[in-house]
Amino acid sequence: MSRSLCTVCTSLLLALTIFAQPAHVHAQQAPTAIASDPAPDKDSPAAIQTLQLPSHGALLNALVYVAAGAGPHPVVVLLHGFPGNEKNLDLAQAIRRAGWNVLYFNYRGSWGSPGDFSFTHTMEDTQAAIAFLRDPATAKKLRVDPDHIVLVGHSMGGFMATYGGAEDTKIQAVGIISAANLGGMGSRGNTPANPEEAVKKIAASLASEGMAPLAGCTPEGLAREILANRPKWNFVDYAAKLASRPILVVTSDDGLAPAGGALVDALRKAGDKDVTAVHMTTDHSYSDHRIGLEAAVLKWLDSLHKP
Repeated sequence: MSRSLCTVCTSLLLALTIFAQPAHVHAQQAPTAIASDPAPDKDSPAAIQTLQLPSHGALLNALVYVAAGAGPHPVVVLLHGFPGNEKNLDLAQAIRRAGWNVLYFNYRGSWGSPGDFSFTHTMEDTQAAIAFLRDPATAKKLRVDPDHIVLVGHSMGGFMATYGGAEDTKIQAVGIISAANLGGMGSRGNTPANPEEAVKKIAASLASEGMAPLAGCTPEGLAREILANRPKWNFVDYAAKLASRPILVVTSDDGLAPAGGALVDALRKAGDKDVTAVHMTTDHSYSDHRIGLEAAVLKWLDSLHKP
């Protein structure tokens, strides 16, 4: 996809000033948690808890990276994309080393979790994950601070993070990484001139991502679900509900940066003075910017108020 000259210049400037610095400068600026383990805690050691997360009658495959220390720890809900080939668990480990718990789960119908996959189910599963963390028994067992829940999502998970934050005012902050704006897929406008052609276009895009890890769905069915919900699934429209909280928007050269930029503009127009925007010259999976991605997310999390 082509970009304006202004966007190209901005990307080049960011690359030169932030990500193209010498390696030794990067090493000095990188958060400690990227390269150093925390001191062991014999009484409350770092751990991994595998569990089944209840959501609308299904038990989702999930795990929690529990940080060292008695806590309670602030927690990140890490939301994977479509279908979730890049799980960002290296990012989860770095977040835990920084003192946060991380909840990762597979939505209904994805990666072996029971049920049928759909975008609507994914939105419901995100809300179920938040409710799970707020359950007093869960919070005690996992050393979680239910008052400090942050949503961080990649690709489709970025949309789920914006939706979850917009629907739940108690979410502390929202971070999105190359977020896919479901309401922006297909032709422009709420009603495509040729709906069947739009279905074919969206279905082909979804199929190209790989459907093998998903159950109970087809590319065409998911495309129709997107088109039916486009008017209410544009995350730019969530800006007013998100504007009272810190928001991180990370973009890359994957064609999704304009949507992220539109959300940033909308948030600032809505009065949000705590918006952090970072662009990286890399692909959708941040394949050669994993350390840069970790640094950006950890720096942002460190800026949030923690107990």
